Amino acid sequence: MYDAERPLASELPSSARLLRSTAMAAGVAGVLLVTTVLPAEYAIDPTGIGRLLGLTQMGEVKVALAAEAELADAQPVPQSAPATALATAQVAAPAAGATPHPPHEVSLTLAPNQAAEIKVEMRKGATIRYLWSTDGPRVNFDTHGDGAGIKYHGYAKGSEVRSQGSLTAAFDGSHGWYWRNRSGQSATVTLRVDGDYIRVKRVV
Repeated sequence: MYDAERPLASELPSSARLLRSTAMAAGVAGVLLVTTVLPAEYAIDPTGIGRLLGLTQMGEVKVALAAEAELADAQPVPQSAPATALATAQVAAPAAGATPHPPHEVSLTLAPNQAAEIKVEMRKGATIRYLWSTDGPRVNFDTHGDGAGIKYHGYAKGSEVRSQGSLTAAFDGSHGWYWRNRSGQSATVTLRVDGDYIRVKRVV
């Protein structure tokens, strides 16, 4: 049986050396965490290195996909409405004292993973009625607004093929819908609005 020789005390690393090695390892791990792991997994890039390496963009996609998947799972699957329903839909008359506009209708086609945004300029307290529908595929949406000193004001989020209702502006500004098509096929979204508004514009 072979007995290994016990090393001499002088051959063993000192406590100070072990501490230095541990500190260096922790430092390297911290650098890797900040420059690669956080940007690639969570789109958090405090140094900017992750974006230079293309890792932050990958993290942004992961975060967006996770958020949209969670949103879609939380929403009931609605029944698809035929596209002709938009052409024949009846929209309620404007409220008393409002500045009525004739119904405005716009259609746009989204390729897979493509996004679009349409906003309606409105005064605080003004109300519009809306109806939007796709030609079949379900799309993710975010109904929100922005104005002077307000970057984002959310009204509703979800994943649907059709949505109808009214929207009352919480402040002077632009209010509307952001859609992203995650269905894997092209989707045509048709929006119809009327009521008290200034103008309709496509933002994205």
